[in-house]
This record gives sequence, structure tokens and C-alpha cells, in this order.
Amino acid sequence: MSSSRLGLRLAACLLNISEARRKHIVENIAKAALLGKNGRKHPEVSVLNIFSDQDYNRSVITIAASVDELGNSVLAACLEAFQSIDMEVQEGIHPCLGAVDLIPIYPLVGVGVEECGAVARSLAESLVLHVPGSSVFLFGEADLPEKRTLVQRRKQLGWFTRRDFSALEPDLGATPARRCGLTGSQYGFVLLLFLNLIIET
Repeated sequence: MSSSRLGLRLAACLLNISEARRKHIVENIAKAALLGKNGRKHPEVSVLNIFSDQDYNRSVITIAASVDELGNSVLAACLEAFQSIDMEVQEGIHPCLGAVDLIPIYPLVGVGVEECGAVARSLAESLVLHVPGSSVFLFGEADLPEKRTLVQRRKQLGWFTRRDFSALEPDLGATPARRCGLTGSQYGFVLLLFLNLIIET
């Protein structure tokens, strides 16, 4: 029986965070992705892999979920990451921009490009709505009507010469701050959202 007949609708996120040297922080971020609002393991969310590079000081957490749950799961992981990672003291050879550096979202089963794009945009809007100080920079299919490419936005943002973002004007949200930097969320190679969160303590 095909996956479409089974009603499976799955997507994945390769969450890139600017931390690899403090294993407990990386694990806490991954655990946050797994928990539902009641604090229990969500049955429709799995962490498939965690890859950490000590020199880059960067980890990639692969999260797979029902497309309806993926945004909430990734949001929970991002909130944990921004509480734990301070870009003002972060060190590593990778040219990253944010504590949560990239949020690429990919279709797995029963989901198309447009729906993954909608998940990415909804995630960005949720961050701006619920997190004080959120900043969002849109790329590709999420960047309407311009649909600017990753290459265009990297040049505009000074991706490889980090890290003064004070002159940037985000598409949504507040002016970027140094503690959290900028985060990219994309579908495949065409959709990229840059997000900046300030978690108030």
C-alpha cells in the first residue's frame, strides 16, 4: 500500500545550531523538539540524528515529524537554543550568523514544496508573534513578491563578514541583536527565512 493511501504526511528539518562543544546543550535542544505542550514525548516527532563538528562549533539536529506538528517541534527546539547559546561569546571557524543558524525544511512523504514553504513562513510568523525581539528575513518562495535567492540575501546580509546587524532592516520583527544573531529557515534550496530571537530573562 502506498504512503499516500496510508495518509502519511511527513516533513523533516535539519536544524543547524551554533553549538557543538557543550554536548548537554545540544542534547537539551534535541529533547525540546520531542516534547509536546504537556511535557510528554510527542508520538509524531522523532530526532533521527545529531551531528556535531567541534572545530565549526556547529551541530545539525535532524527532526522528522508530521507536517502538521513539525513547526511546533522546531519552534520548541529554537527557543531552547536561543536560551542557551550566546553569539557574543560563540567561537568556531564556521561562518555562522545565528545561535540557530539554519532551519531547512524538506518534504518526505505526502507533502509538497508549497506546504513546506507554508510551514516555514508560519514558523517565522509564530516567532515574531510569540517571542519578544524576533526578526525575520525572507528568502526564495517565502520572500514574496521578490523571491530573492539565497545568494542575493547572503550578499545583502554580509554572511561571511559577520557580525554587525544593527543596520539591517528585517522583513518582519525587530532590529537584529548580537546575542542571538540571524537564523535561516529554508525549503530545499529555494526557501530561506532569517530569524533572530531575543529571549528576555
